[in-house]
Amino acid sequence: MGNYRKIMELVLQQRSYNEIVETVGCSRRDISAVKKTVTARSITAGSVESMTEADIEALFPDGRKRVSDEYETPDFAAVLRSMKANKHFTLQQGWRKYVGAGGPSKKYGYAQYCHLFSEHLRVNDLVATLQHEPGRAMLIDWAGDTIDLADAVTGETTRAYLFLAVLPFSGALFCHATTNMKSEAWLDAHVRAFSFFGGVPQILVPDNPTTATHRRVAGDAERVVNARYQQLADHYGTAVVPARVRRPRDKAAVESAVNVVNKRVIGYLAEDVFTTISELNAEIQERVKEINHDIRRANDTTRWGVFVSEEADQLAPLPPDRFEEVEWKELKVGRNYHLSCDSQHYSVPSALVGRLLRVRLTSSRVTVFDGQEIVCEHPRKQGRKGQYSTLPEHVPTQHRDIDGLWSKRWFIDRARSFGPATVMVIEQVLDRQKIEAQGYLDCQNILEQLGKRNRGRLEATCQELVNQHGHATYSTLKRMMAAIDSDSKRPAPVTPAASTRKPARAVVFRDTLLDVYVRDASHYARHEENN
Repeated sequence: MGNYRKIMELVLQQRSYNEIVETVGCSRRDISAVKKTVTARSITAGSVESMTEADIEALFPDGRKRVSDEYETPDFAAVLRSMKANKHFTLQQGWRKYVGAGGPSKKYGYAQYCHLFSEHLRVNDLVATLQHEPGRAMLIDWAGDTIDLADAVTGETTRAYLFLAVLPFSGALFCHATTNMKSEAWLDAHVRAFSFFGGVPQILVPDNPTTATHRRVAGDAERVVNARYQQLADHYGTAVVPARVRRPRDKAAVESAVNVVNKRVIGYLAEDVFTTISELNAEIQERVKEINHDIRRANDTTRWGVFVSEEADQLAPLPPDRFEEVEWKELKVGRNYHLSCDSQHYSVPSALVGRLLRVRLTSSRVTVFDGQEIVCEHPRKQGRKGQYSTLPEHVPTQHRDIDGLWSKRWFIDRARSFGPATVMVIEQVLDRQKIEAQGYLDCQNILEQLGKRNRGRLEATCQELVNQHGHATYSTLKRMMAAIDSDSKRPAPVTPAASTRKPARAVVFRDTLLDVYVRDASHYARHEENN
């Protein structure tokens, strides 16, 4: 049925057919019928204002109502109750029951039945609009979708979960990625949200995750706030009022924010590759800034504009100290002078190896105690498991040569044990690389392969290469060392072997033996020939 009151007003204003059609969205036949009725009954603008809806309906009766009286009216209230009680109940089931009930009246077809059901919902299934007060509530939830993190070392893929908090009055939202949904991450994200908004709302309205509430007795409907979550609320002077179970309309603002984050944050970043949680959170901050500051809503306002002008001053101030949950553990120092906690490793002085020490854990710090004395403190490692936090003063002397493994300083420190020429060669190899790490393999081959058996010869070869201003490579040094080695092993000049034959001796006759005649060997040789 057309809006006949509006049509009559425009007809009395002498508007054209095209203007009325464009304004009201009615047909030209409706306009023609209105003009005829206005002329026949001498209707004026004043009489239109005084007419009730019943009067207008009498002037322009809807013939379709007479037809609808021939059909049986479906019991849509019963259908709606069935749908709410049974999530698997469909509208088609309701229509089949309606048709199968029998009776003298006609039955609507399925298409008209669905149309009438939609009209029933529009009129009867009404939803109350919640009027939020500025600074009163902060709605909290986890976004359903996740973003992948790729470990730069192992290539392993893990999930990052998105924590979401929204102030329903202004719509200002906060989003932060964590590596898990455990209590520590849940509480830390709250602290970050308070800092982001610069204040604390009167109440926190989370959904009902196990990090927020629990049942004292299994199967009992009563839910209570977790002790650790209550500690955070007490610290910031706020109250925790969880949303009702299976009442999504209680937290419609955060559900809407989840939808925005899924599209504007996860949708934009899902195809990018992130290796650290901090890198991901930096990108999330940029996306959230766009959502809060740049996107204008239907009323031409931004979330952050409304927050700054009307809501920020209504938040309670932040306490002087940041909330940090404290956990105590007793841990034994391993042989590598590190404590292992939550799959991360923290160094202590090597003299404490084998000792049992008390460790205080917060979200950001790890403090080690020996009795009542603080031994050391470390920033708490997050993200990939198996990370090491090692303070230089804790490293024993015999282990300090491995500090900075696979770095320029590490290779140069090793080269110093060979000599200054070797240091110069290693520096040449590394300095000429556009990417320093591309020279690490050459340095390793030079020090490990060429200098392994003869450190002095490698130093001498490097010195000769430096003197020649040669191009330092593993192959060049190997070739020069081979030449030096061949020179050192060149055979000595050949010296004839000593003769084993005795030298002939001349027979010397002394004066005292002149009267003695001695035959020589030739005499006997002639005698043998004659025989």
